[in-house]
Amino acid sequence: MSDTAGLHPVCRDHLAVLTDRVGIMQHAIGSRPDPAHGYCVDDVARALQVDLLHARSLGWPAIAESAERSLTFLAEAFDAPSGRFRNFRSVDGEWVGGIGSEDSHGRAVLALGDSAASALDGRHSGDATRLLDRALPAAWEFTSPRAQASVALGCCAVLDAAPNAAADATLELLATKLRARFRRFTTGAWPWPEESVTYENALLPRALIVAGRRLDNVAMTDDGLRALDWLIEVQTSIEGHFSPIGNGWWRRDGERSRFDQQPIEATALLLAAEAASVATARPHYRTAVERAYAWFLGANDLGLRVADPLRGACGDGLTPLGINTNEGAESTLMWLIASEHVRALRDGDAVGAVAASSTALPATAAR
Repeated sequence: MSDTAGLHPVCRDHLAVLTDRVGIMQHAIGSRPDPAHGYCVDDVARALQVDLLHARSLGWPAIAESAERSLTFLAEAFDAPSGRFRNFRSVDGEWVGGIGSEDSHGRAVLALGDSAASALDGRHSGDATRLLDRALPAAWEFTSPRAQASVALGCCAVLDAAPNAAADATLELLATKLRARFRRFTTGAWPWPEESVTYENALLPRALIVAGRRLDNVAMTDDGLRALDWLIEVQTSIEGHFSPIGNGWWRRDGERSRFDQQPIEATALLLAAEAASVATARPHYRTAVERAYAWFLGANDLGLRVADPLRGACGDGLTPLGINTNEGAESTLMWLIASEHVRALRDGDAVGAVAASSTALPATAAR
């Protein structure tokens, strides 16, 4: 399709630069890590998801040490008395700022669910499942829609691997709450469950789509698809490329922010459109996946590459004046997640094409 951008070999060079014996550092000055800001659960969780994706291409031994380091970090972040994760950690190993946000807790649960479902090592998968089970009870009281969405997706992931009563109950509760928020706040003129469209927006419809399929709730999936269709529409430029809402946000009845555009928006939209494509097989969702991926590689409002595939790095955003040349953890991890999901989708296309061609003729006639 015309929106398709090229794939690149897996590259973990910049990950190695940002990571030390504790975990991946949050921020960078240019391409160098900035120790002043230390580490956070949000980025360590995402780094674990990248390891799981890279294991498909590189094999588990190539990423085992990194995955174990991230899982250890999450285990050490968990505060047993509160049942919550701390988020921020300084370079000297001390936890700072107390209990983390609901959103950071949700991201940890999502990464643990992915580990439980797809880790190619039984001990790692088991450790992740046990930590997830300990983290679920606190999530029942969450009110943040992004936290609810992340936990619901983590529950869906772990349930793909094995029955889990706690994940089942948590999924139904939080997905129902999230859907109720959409039903309560959205109108025809503003089909969004908040007063402002802010960050990682497509995470919310993605959770409804995936949870609706898991719960066999067609209406829930349809609500997610409608919200995603709106996000796709308002974030597609006249020229046809992906143009995410900037980090000045977009208030109801206000003016939409154009810049700074952040990589997390491209990857969130890509993952939601991927889920919608699986749920419906409608081609416009696959187009949305490819356009979100192409944003990293120059198909954007400024025509500039945000990612550097040869180093496995990504700038921190697209500003009115060009690329933010700092290459921090979140941005880099968003590029790596996006590229591996697109690689898997295209690999699936190739396998499907081979299978179709091999069965097009009777076996006796295929020569």
